[in-house]
Formats: sequence, C-alpha cells, structure tokens
Amino acid sequence: MFHPRFFLSSEYFAEFLDGLDLSGKSVADIGTGSGILALAAARAGARDVLALDINPNAALSALENAHANGLGDRVTAVCMNLLAALPAQPLFDVILSSPPKHAGEPRDLADSGWHAGPQYQNVALLFEQARERLKPGGCLYVMLSSDSDLDLLGRLIAKVGFRVRLAYERSFYIESMILYELRT
Repeated sequence: MFHPRFFLSSEYFAEFLDGLDLSGKSVADIGTGSGILALAAARAGARDVLALDINPNAALSALENAHANGLGDRVTAVCMNLLAALPAQPLFDVILSSPPKHAGEPRDLADSGWHAGPQYQNVALLFEQARERLKPGGCLYVMLSSDSDLDLLGRLIAKVGFRVRLAYERSFYIESMILYELRT
C-alpha cells in the first residue's frame, strides 16, 4: 500500500475523479490501497463504491479512511484478488484501477502493488474481469505509467475488446502518469 502523499499517481487520479459526475453510479476501485480513489468516487456522487484490495491491511485502511471522511455509508472495502470472487455479470457503471506498473513476479503481498506478474499477467486478468463486470455503457479508468510496457498493455486491452481513449496525462520528474478510459 502506497501513501498518497508520496506516490503522486493516486493524487492525480483523485483530482481527475473530482471533475466527473458519478451521481447514482455503482463503482469498483480495484487495488484500492488507502482508498483514496474510492473516497474520490464517493465525493463525485457515486451511489456505492466497492473498494477491493488483495492486501487485507489495505482493505482495512480504505474502510477506516471512508469512515473517517464521513463516506462509510457508501464505501465498502473487501479483501479480494481483483474481481475474481464476484459474479461474472454486469455489476458496475465504472471501475477504477491504478494497477502495478511493472512486470515481474511479486516477491510478497506488499510487492504485488509494484509488480504485475510476468508479462503483466495479473493486469491482463484485471482487464478480462472488468470487461465481464461492466454494465452496458460502463467504463474502466486505468492509470498506467510511461515506465510500463505500454505496447504490451495496449495489446492486452485490445484482446478483451475495449475501446481506448486518453483521458488524462500528467508528467512529473522522469515519468508520466497516463489515465485511459476503456469502454466496451
């Protein structure tokens, strides 16, 4: 889990969400960490937000942060690997994710926030599972890095049939954070 003060991608993603109208929408935040994106979605009007993380400490932190910010009535946090334990049917209007930005086998649970498995296999599962669980007209917002293998990730996205639109890009230091809107 990364502290949003030190990892700017979460802050940039949350700022983007502040400009959306998510009124009445059902939202999932995959890899929620501290819950910053789940909270931003709730502030943007989401009816309900499911904050998911493979790390039980992250899920607990997201839940605590939701309650501390008065959003506990709309944010539910669950320890889960991606969307694997949810039914494969349209459930969400919007799915948010800032997945691991680097290929390679995670050394442990904490490292799974950095490394997405060989050839980004864990992120490929994210795209597949999100596609199955988006309502018609729904979208997945995914934040990637210029340090990621964007060609490989582009092929993984195309493989599951998403249409891609660049929604936001922000450069800092030696890297750019790139937010894509993926639609069915």
